[in-house]
Amino acid sequence: MADWRDPRREEAAPLLVLLLPRPLESFILRDQAEDLLRAHGVVALEPPRVPYGAMARLPEGLADALAMRQARRLKLPGRPAAVVIAHPLQYPLARALLGHHPDGELWYWRWDRYEAAYDAGPKLRERLEVLHQRALERSAFTFAVSDALADVDRAGGHDVVVVGSAHDSFPAPDPAATVVAVSLGHLGRRTDWALLRALSQQMPELVLLLVGEWHEDESGSDPDFQACRAAPNIVWLGRRPDEEAARLMLLADAGILPFERSAFNDTGLPQRILKAARLGRRTVCPPLAGPRTWQRAVVFAATPEEWTAALRSQAGVRTRPDLELREWALAQTARAVNQPLWERMAELGIDVRVIHTPRTR
Repeated sequence: MADWRDPRREEAAPLLVLLLPRPLESFILRDQAEDLLRAHGVVALEPPRVPYGAMARLPEGLADALAMRQARRLKLPGRPAAVVIAHPLQYPLARALLGHHPDGELWYWRWDRYEAAYDAGPKLRERLEVLHQRALERSAFTFAVSDALADVDRAGGHDVVVVGSAHDSFPAPDPAATVVAVSLGHLGRRTDWALLRALSQQMPELVLLLVGEWHEDESGSDPDFQACRAAPNIVWLGRRPDEEAARLMLLADAGILPFERSAFNDTGLPQRILKAARLGRRTVCPPLAGPRTWQRAVVFAATPEEWTAALRSQAGVRTRPDLELREWALAQTARAVNQPLWERMAELGIDVRVIHTPRTR
């Protein structure tokens, strides 16, 4: 049998190859990846045995050599017409893979501002910035989840298409007959604990249900965090499965996005906004740029006083959910938001006939 890596094998079917930064079931954009994987011409590659994060700690030359070795070992049912990366740490492997197929394209999927990540130290941020710029220069098709994130790269002269985020797998029970309160999300260094402390103190009628893991290692020394841990009207529920989280959201008048204002937070598109909207609820959040992508689903507030007014304006929504907002949110499917990708695949001659079982390698 001819080797798929042989560029002379002209009969090899063109493929879209998704390099997954995590296993598919834990990939943050899983719904959209699974939508693309319904096509015959799309395959996904799980992370290699040597994780991308570990490769980032190696000297650049050694990391590149390891990426080339990984690329040589890959077996695919066709030739890569396009290779998709979702993190700059994947660029060395994508580059090595495309080295065997110089006619293939690199696609760059931007769903966060990785180069400003909270969990990256100065050296890693420098490495991420270099790889990010190399990926941008090589990319034939760059797409970002928010207008604000796209604008960051457009400012550098790059063409970026906005392809939002979809959450088809998040449950959306009928909210019409439901009562009471919830909020979803990360509870750590990204959170504005001073804001939540002020809200808990100046809104005695507020019952804030926090669904998500809280991180003592990130915020434990913060006195505002400790005050929130002790506040009687803030209920800490920990991580809950989506089925439970959706029903808790059915009890809420509004979602809440208590992020501090920072470069990292400013351009993202938090998933909780669409999740709340699928249940007919708006999300109150600070004036960040990224959430303006879904501005019909948010209420912006800058000061604790504005937050208080915004939350009070949503009182009672739990018994009269916004069904037009819910209809809009339910229309933000993976198939709908992935349309620019499907069109590009068709242009490349990739088989876009739908299959029922996603393929990964």
